Amino acid sequence: MGDTGICKIKPEFILTERPRELVLECVSDKDKRKLSGSDETPLQKKTKLSKSEKKKLRGQNKSRGPTFRCTQEMELCNTLINLNLGEEAPKCERKNCQFLHDINEYLRIKPKDIGEICYNYETFGKCGRGLACRFGSSHITQGRNKINSEKLVETAQVKNQLTHELQVALRKRTYNFDFAEALIKSNDKKSDNNITSGAITDEDLIKLTQREKKKIDWKDKLVLSPLTTVGNLPFRRICKEFGADITCGEMAMCSSLLQGAPQEWALVKRHHSEDIFGVQLCANNPHLLTKCGQVLQQEAEIDFIDLNLGCPIELVYKEGGGCGLLRRQRVLESCVRNLSQLLTIPMTVKTRTGVYNNENLAHILAPKFRDWGASLITIHGRSREQRYTKLADWNYIREVAQAAAPLPVLGNGDVLGYEDYKTACENCPELAGVMIGRGALIKPWIFTEIKEQKLWDISSSERFDILKKYSNYGLEHWGSDNKGVENTRRFMLEWLSFLHRYVPVGLLEKPPQKINERPPFYQGRDELETLMASTSASDWIKISEMLLGPVPENFQFLPKHKANSYK
Repeated sequence: MGDTGICKIKPEFILTERPRELVLECVSDKDKRKLSGSDETPLQKKTKLSKSEKKKLRGQNKSRGPTFRCTQEMELCNTLINLNLGEEAPKCERKNCQFLHDINEYLRIKPKDIGEICYNYETFGKCGRGLACRFGSSHITQGRNKINSEKLVETAQVKNQLTHELQVALRKRTYNFDFAEALIKSNDKKSDNNITSGAITDEDLIKLTQREKKKIDWKDKLVLSPLTTVGNLPFRRICKEFGADITCGEMAMCSSLLQGAPQEWALVKRHHSEDIFGVQLCANNPHLLTKCGQVLQQEAEIDFIDLNLGCPIELVYKEGGGCGLLRRQRVLESCVRNLSQLLTIPMTVKTRTGVYNNENLAHILAPKFRDWGASLITIHGRSREQRYTKLADWNYIREVAQAAAPLPVLGNGDVLGYEDYKTACENCPELAGVMIGRGALIKPWIFTEIKEQKLWDISSSERFDILKKYSNYGLEHWGSDNKGVENTRRFMLEWLSFLHRYVPVGLLEKPPQKINERPPFYQGRDELETLMASTSASDWIKISEMLLGPVPENFQFLPKHKANSYK
C-alpha cells in the first residue's frame, strides 16, 4: 500500500472551495425540524501550543472541556423520579440534598420535551428516568410515572453492573484477593523453590493453574477492536447488528477498577446481544493486573480478557502501561504469566509492532506470549511512534503470525471494506481472523460488506437511521433525562468525528474508498449526504440536534481524537 493520496470523487460532486457551515432545514416529512439558533452554538477554541507541546499532545485534543454540567437546583431528587400512580411521595433522607423536592415546581420549570415518544417506555413498558425523562409526555400523568404492564420487560438487558456490595468491598479493600496474591508470590519465588505461606496452599495453586481454559474459535471471525471513548455499548450493539462476531469493551484501567470507580466499571458492561464479549485491561504491573483479572472473572460475565500493549497515550506510556510494557519485558512476562495462569477464560494480548519505527519487537515477543500462556495475539501493524501516520505493515503482521504459530493471530490496521479484508487474508493466510477498528467507526456496516462480499452504496437516509438507532440505544444505556441525553449527544459527536470520513460509493470515481486517502471538498447527492460529509464540529452538532433536540446553553464540544489524520 502506498503513501497518503487523494480520494478521487466524480467531477460533478467536487466543490471548488471549502463549503460554509451547512444548514439543513429538514430530513424527511417525519423528521422535519427547524434548527433555529443552532448556528450560534459556541465551540471551544483550541489553545495555541508550541511545536514541542503539540508533539507531546498529538493524537488527542487535550483542551477539551465538559460538554454539559448538571445544575442540581434544577433537577428532581431521585427519591421522587419513579413514583407510580397512587404512590405517595417519600421523604428524602439525604442531609442537605440540593435537588428539587417539589414535583409540581419541577414539572413547571422542566425543559420542553424533545419528542412525544419515549423509546424506553415503548420498548420496555417503563422508563427508568420517570419524571425526569425528556420524552416524558408519553408516560407522565398526574405527576406520576406510568407503567405499561403488557410490555414490561423484567429481564436485564445489560450485564456486569457494579453492585453496591462489590463497590464497598473494593473501596474498603476487604475483597479477598488471596488467590491472585499467592499466585504472584509463588511465581516470583519459584526459582528459589520457596513455598507460599498463607491461606492458599501450594497444592491449591497447582490445581488453580492447571485448570482447563474455556476456548473460543477465532478462525475467520470479524472482531471489533476495543475503541477508547467511541467503542461504547450502544456503538457495539450497532456493530453486532451489522455482523461483528466478537466484541471487546473499551480499555479499562486496572487501578480504577480496583478502586470501584463507577465510570471505569461502566466500560465492563455487556449487552445481552454480545454473545462473545471481552474486556481489555491496562496496567503497569502484575499485581494490579492479576487482582483485576480475579475480580472480573468472579464478578462479571466475560468470555476473554485482553491485555493492552498498544496504547500510545503519553500518560499511560510514561507510567509503564500500554506500549510502555514493551520496554519492560521482565514485568511484561510476569503480567502475562500470572494473568493467564489465574484465568479459566482465554487471556489475549493486543500489541503494536513496537515502540519505535526502526525497532520492531512483536515478532520476538510473539513466541514468548505463546509460551507464557496467551491464547491469542492481535498485532496492530504500526509502532507507537507512528500512531496513525503511516499505513499498517501487513508484511510484518504476517511475520508475527508465522513466529507465533500455532498460536492464533488477528491482524489489525487499515481495513475499510471487503477488498481490504480480502487482500489481508490472501497475503497473510496464517491469520486466524481480522480485527477492525477505525474501519468500523467510519462505516459500521463494514461487517455486512465483508460477509456479503460487496460494496454497499448506503443512502444518507439509511445512515441517518443508524444514528437514530444509536440515539435510542444511548437513551436506553445512559438514560433519557438531561444528563443521559447529553451523554448520548457527546458520544454521538465523538463518533461523528469518524463517521463523516465515509465517502459514498456512488460519488467515487474508482471505488472502494481507501482509509489513507483524503477526499476533496464535495457535495452529496442530497442535503443530508452533504451535511454528513462536513468536517465541521458545528455541523455534527446540527445532526445531533435533529435527534436529541437543541443543545443546552453554553454547550461546548471538541472531539477527543484527531480522527481526520490521514498521514
